[in-house]
Amino acid sequence: MSLPKRGASTGDVLAELSALRAADLPTHGGRTWAYVYDSGLDGLDGLAHRAAEAVTGLNGLDPTVFPSLLAMENEVVGAAAALLGGGPETVGTVTSGGTESILLAVKAARDARPDVERPQLVAPVTAHAAFAKAAEYFRVELVPVAVDPETFRPSPAEIAAAITDRTVLVVASAPSYAHGVIDPVAEIAAAAAARDVRCHVDACIGGWVLPFWRRLGVRLPDFDLSVPGVTSLSVDLHKYAYAPKGTSVLLHRSAEHRRSQYFAFADWPGYSMINATMQSTKSAAPLAAAWAVLRHLGDEGYLRLAEQTLDATRTLITGVSAVDGLRVLGPPEASLVAFGAAPGGPDLFVLADELTARGWYVQPQFALGDLPVNLHLTVTAASAPRIEPFLADLRDAVTASLAHGPVQVDAGIVEWLRVLDPSALTSEEFGSLLAGAGLAPGAGGFALPGRMAEINALLAAAPPRLRERLLVEFFGLLYTP
Repeated sequence: MSLPKRGASTGDVLAELSALRAADLPTHGGRTWAYVYDSGLDGLDGLAHRAAEAVTGLNGLDPTVFPSLLAMENEVVGAAAALLGGGPETVGTVTSGGTESILLAVKAARDARPDVERPQLVAPVTAHAAFAKAAEYFRVELVPVAVDPETFRPSPAEIAAAITDRTVLVVASAPSYAHGVIDPVAEIAAAAAARDVRCHVDACIGGWVLPFWRRLGVRLPDFDLSVPGVTSLSVDLHKYAYAPKGTSVLLHRSAEHRRSQYFAFADWPGYSMINATMQSTKSAAPLAAAWAVLRHLGDEGYLRLAEQTLDATRTLITGVSAVDGLRVLGPPEASLVAFGAAPGGPDLFVLADELTARGWYVQPQFALGDLPVNLHLTVTAASAPRIEPFLADLRDAVTASLAHGPVQVDAGIVEWLRVLDPSALTSEEFGSLLAGAGLAPGAGGFALPGRMAEINALLAAAPPRLRERLLVEFFGLLYTP
């Protein structure tokens, strides 16, 4: 678009926005099983929006100018530290999301060891992709460690064996996003500490739920800052703290551990710059919204929401396990459930389409080595009343998927994908792949098909590096004005 010659009225702008939103998946109501976190509480979003509006003009760049933001951030960090095993020396930073928290944890670990040339980051293959992003951004070598194909957990002995004199950070997940299992954090942290290496726990998706589940009687392995050897931990407030996106907290065991996270620069004629995060100018709205939600819900409110989520998760696991042709992976220890196909079961990509047709969005996840294709579900408090309707539709969708049969990718295309060099992919070859997947752009740009099974099957047949290149090319076309 170009700027209109005359500005539109408020009503027209909002009507246009509403029309654009009509194609989006629902963010409330428990039918979207990824990307969104719905408390199901009336009025909570309104409170967050009013708090955000109250600080719209403020800038988190300089806390001496806007001390209200400093006070709110310290309160939010303090609440996270108290929940997650922090002590009197624990400090932290509010960031824009889990990825930024992870980026900063990796940067802090790298910059704390300027003596290490070609630093390394040791992480299970199930660690969030944000660690690979951090490794690429900060020129840290990622050392992946395999996980057990049944438990989806890494062996502490294999983690220990992967640590070298060049390792600056070791990673554990609580839980891992893909399968909802908690890594053996205590053993991994001990292995890192034995080599005087930092250990970061990615609790972005579980950190605000698991402590309450423990209070509800769930037996869980230790994973937080109370574990010796854990030096930093990330937890997202826009996940199960039910704050608006995007707000996360990065906790450090001490100010000494956090110091190398900061960026400071005074060797220029402008103001002396000090940044705690990747951002300089920093919107105050997410912080104020998160602070308001935490203050409003309080400990008892989060305990009630955690109990609803726990009940929903247990019911979902039991129900999926009882469906012929499906098997729950893990088993999961948090509010994330991944299930695969049992022998003779449905094509999971077809099943995802069948569920979409019935009004449910589930997230397909591709195979990696011995780790199978699966469908991922993120359970929230708002999921509780939706579990039984979902299970009924799931059973019906499995029947329909079996009747449909698996997606078949042409053997010639599969062989071509195996030998195709991602770095040498031409525009013509990419265009041929798009056409083969039914995604050739028309006069109005791309129109995604109603069913994605064929596209997912094609992506699944591509090796990971080629899949990355295909996604880069596809996104580049999507994001073209």
